[in-house]
Amino acid sequence: MPEPVTLWRPTGPAELALVRDSGWREWPPRLPEQPIFYPVLNEDYATRIAREWNLPRDGEGHVTRFRVDAGFASRYPVRQVGGRTILELWVPAGELAEFNAHIHGEIELVGSFLPAG
Repeated sequence: MPEPVTLWRPTGPAELALVRDSGWREWPPRLPEQPIFYPVLNEDYATRIAREWNLPRDGEGHVTRFRVDAGFASRYPVRQVGGRTILELWVPAGELAEFNAHIHGEIELVGSFLPAG
């Protein structure tokens, strides 16, 4: 069996609370205006989004890490959305439950950015 692939997800406090409520086992359903679930392929990019986007918008930003079956993850396109290391996996919102079923272990909180003070 191939090794799982490691992915990261920058997130704000509301999404993180839903992940926590799931027992750190799954991502919550997307909102109607969110047709794509997009974990990212490297921790640096996830950190930048959490710090530069989630923190100012949501008051805090978090970086999570999780592992997914590599064979299953390969069905989704990797999109380069900026520089060569700005890579996202694009999972249609309607397939998120199946994607969650292929997560190995728990979703881990690996970093947080909180307001100064």
